[in-house]
Amino acid sequence: MVTPTGELPVSADPSTGAPSSRPAVPDTGPQGLLPPQLAAVDDPRQIAPADARELTRVLLRRLAALEEGTREYSYVRATLVEMNLSLVRFAIRRFHTHREPQEDLLQVGAVGLIKAIDRFDPGLGVEFTTFAVPTVLGEIRRHFRDTTWAVHVPRRLQELRITLARAQEDLAQELDRAPTVAELADRLGLSPEEVIEGMTAANAHTAGSLDTGTDDDDRPGPLGERLGEDDRDLALVEDLVALKPLVAALPERERRILSMRFCEDLTQSQIGERLGLSQMHVSRLLSRTLRRLREGLEDS
Repeated sequence: MVTPTGELPVSADPSTGAPSSRPAVPDTGPQGLLPPQLAAVDDPRQIAPADARELTRVLLRRLAALEEGTREYSYVRATLVEMNLSLVRFAIRRFHTHREPQEDLLQVGAVGLIKAIDRFDPGLGVEFTTFAVPTVLGEIRRHFRDTTWAVHVPRRLQELRITLARAQEDLAQELDRAPTVAELADRLGLSPEEVIEGMTAANAHTAGSLDTGTDDDDRPGPLGERLGEDDRDLALVEDLVALKPLVAALPERERRILSMRFCEDLTQSQIGERLGLSQMHVSRLLSRTLRRLREGLEDS
C-alpha cells in the first residue's frame, strides 16, 4: 500500500512474520473506518473497477470528515491510494514509447494520485476519476519534463516538444503521412523557425550510448570507435608551415643555434663550445630569436 508520502511500506504479517504490503491497522481497527464490503478484503487492489468507484466515493466523504494527520486519516487515505492504483496504471499506458522503467512511473503516478486525493472535494459532485487522471498525467509529464532530459534545454522548448508531438500525431492521422514544418507551424500558429527549434530540442530528450554497436559490415564495433576527433598534430603542422619563412629570414648563426638546441638537443654550454661563445651569450641569442619568432607568428 502506498503511504501518504508515496512510499510502499512493509509491515510484518502477524501470522507468518513475513513482510506484507498491507499497512499496520490502527489500534481501533478498520471498524467504522472502512465500508463492510471493503473491511473484509485482503487486497484493495483486487476490487473490481465498478465497485472501486462506489467505495472511493464513500471513503472520500469519510476522509473529508477525519482530522488530517491522525492514524485514522492516514489509514483511509492509504486505502484510497491502493484501491485506485489502477488509475495510475491506466495513465502510464499513454507513455509506452518512453524508456523510463514502469516501476519508476508507477511511483511518480502514485504521487499524483495522492495529490488528487488530497485536493479532491467530494462536495462538488464531480467524479473522482475525472479529477484524478489529469492530475496523475500531469505529474508524470512533469517528471519527464524535469528529470529525463539527457541535455538540459529551456522549459519553453521542453513544453514545445510535447505540443509538437501531439500536433504531429494529429496531422499524421488526418493527412495519412508525416506533416511538414509548414503544416505544423500553421496548425500551432508558430513560425517555421520556432517549429524547427522545437524539433531540434526534442533530440536532446534522449542520448544514445557510444558503446552501441553498428551494423556496418566494413567496420563493426561500438559507435564511439567510429567518431572523429581533433587531430592535435594538425596545429603543429600549421605552426611549422608558418615558422618556415620566419626561420629562413634569420641570420645564419641564429639558425644554427636553433638547430643545435631543438634538433640536436644540445645544452646552451655545448652550443657555446661549438660556436666559441659563452653560455650567457648563447642564452641571450636564443631568447631574442625565440621572441622574434613568436612575434612573427602573432603578426601572421
